Amino acid sequence: MSLELVWNNEQEEMEIDDRLISLLEDILQKAGIQEGVDSGEVDLTFVDNKRIHELNREYRGIDRPTDVLSFALNESGEDEPEIVYEVDEDEQGGIPDMLGDIIISVTRAKEQAEEYGHSLERELGFLFVHGFLHLLGYDHQDEASEAEMMGKQEQVLSQVGLTR
Repeated sequence: MSLELVWNNEQEEMEIDDRLISLLEDILQKAGIQEGVDSGEVDLTFVDNKRIHELNREYRGIDRPTDVLSFALNESGEDEPEIVYEVDEDEQGGIPDMLGDIIISVTRAKEQAEEYGHSLERELGFLFVHGFLHLLGYDHQDEASEAEMMGKQEQVLSQVGLTR
């Protein structure tokens, strides 16, 4: 399995340590196995409320902060250009399949962890697997699809010990 997590930290509210990244990598592997995705790259960026507010307004037209945003790169809607990577025949391995970007507001994650009465790690794990499922095309526009997504998220989180 070659599912890879690449991450960036663009916030100063919380130190992002190796333990957290290791946990998120484990979540990615378990979610990949669950969904039959055995290769690809997921780019994760940690931001604050100000930055996620800007992104939410710019890309979704919603003028408020949110907890997580996902931008799938293998999805092309009517108005979205299809992204095609060409690999030179001489290159070994080529470019990994880019699944997309997940952006998490550490500010909102802290608020929600407190509100729901669970750890910050659980909230960050929940937001990450939620974003990953969005990259794969899952949505929660109605009760049935929301229940399906919640079940998949909880199954992955329980495998890494992040239960409620």
